[in-house]
Amino acid sequence: MSEQRVTVGHGLDGYDVVIGPGLLVSSGKLLASASKARRIALITDTRVSELYGPQVSACLASAGFEVHALSFGAGETSKTWAVAGQLLEAMAHDGIERGDLVVALGGGVVGDIAGFVAATYLRGIDFAQIPTTLLAQVDSSIGGKTGVDLDAGKNLAGAFKQPLLVISDTDVLTTLSDVEWRSGLAEVAKSAIISGEEFLGWLEGNSLQLMEREPVTCEEAVSRSAAFKARVVSVDERESGIRECLNYGHTLGHAIEKVAGYGAIPHGLAVAEGVRFAARLAVECSHATREFVDRQDSLLDGLGLPTLVQAFDAGDIARALRADKKVREGKTRWVLSQEPGMWRCESVEESTMMEHIKAWAASKTGE
Repeated sequence: MSEQRVTVGHGLDGYDVVIGPGLLVSSGKLLASASKARRIALITDTRVSELYGPQVSACLASAGFEVHALSFGAGETSKTWAVAGQLLEAMAHDGIERGDLVVALGGGVVGDIAGFVAATYLRGIDFAQIPTTLLAQVDSSIGGKTGVDLDAGKNLAGAFKQPLLVISDTDVLTTLSDVEWRSGLAEVAKSAIISGEEFLGWLEGNSLQLMEREPVTCEEAVSRSAAFKARVVSVDERESGIRECLNYGHTLGHAIEKVAGYGAIPHGLAVAEGVRFAARLAVECSHATREFVDRQDSLLDGLGLPTLVQAFDAGDIARALRADKKVREGKTRWVLSQEPGMWRCESVEESTMMEHIKAWAASKTGE
C-alpha cells in the first residue's frame, strides 16, 4: 500500500495525517515542508528514544533542523505535572523560541505530554506528532487533545493543541508488544462500532489478519480509523457535540485505570472493558438490543481483548466516575451505542449507574 494522507480540519487550520511504511526516513523532509522552524525540541520517552531517537534526530538534522532531544521515563506514571514542568524548563534552558517546533516521538503518553508542553511554552508554539504505537496512530495523535493526569483523575489538566502534521510510519508497529498491540486494537474497535456498519463489518472480517499483524491490513486499519476520527474532530474540535462519541468505552475505562493505578492496566484494555459495560448499559438506557451486545463482545474476543479478571470495589469505581471530566451537574455522562453508527451521550441516573457498577464488580469477584 502506498503512502496515504488524511486531512483533518479545513483550510489554513487543517493538517495532514501521513500514513504508510518507512516514513521515519522521510520525517525531516515532511516536517520541513510543514514548518519554518529552525530548532526542534524532540520529545520522547526512554524506550522509544533507544529504538528510534538517533534515526529520527539524524533525519531532522539532515533536513536542516537543530535538534534538541528530550526524554522522560516510559509509561503512564510519567504523564504528570512535574514531568511537564521538567520538559518546559529544559526547553527554556536550550533556548527554544516561539518560532520553533515541538515534535512528539512515541505513543499516546508522549503525544499527550509533548502537546501539553507545546500548548503552554511561551503561551503556545507549533507541534507535530510522530506516533509509534497503534493506539497513537489510530486515535490519540489526531484531534489536538493534550494533557497530564492529576491525582484526582486522568487527563484533568490539558489543552487543545492541534498538530501541524502527523507522520504515522506503520513499519514501527512491528516492535510493539502483544499487550500494546491489543491495546491499540481496542481503539480501532471503538471507532468501528461508532463509525457504522461498513467499518464494523470490515473489522469483523479482518480481525484474524490484524491479530497476525498483516502489513496491508494494518495500514488499512490505521487509515480507516484516522479518517473516521478526522471526520469527527473536523466538525467538533473542542468536544462540544459530536466529538463526544469518541469517548465510547472511556468513561468506565478511565475509572478502571485510576482505581487500578495508572499504568497497571493498559489504556486500550480498560477501554475494551468500558465498551462491554456501556453496551450492556445501553440495553436498559438506550434501547440497544442484546444481539448488538453479543456482537460487540464477539468482536473484542476476536481481537484478543477478553474481559478483565481483576477484582474492583464498586465504591472505588463510583468515586472515580464522579471525578471524571465528563460529569455534568453531578451526573456521569455515558456514550451509549444503540446500533452500528448510532449513539447517544446520556446522563445516567445515579441509582441506575450504581446498579450496573455493582453487578459488574460482583462479576469480577465471583459474588
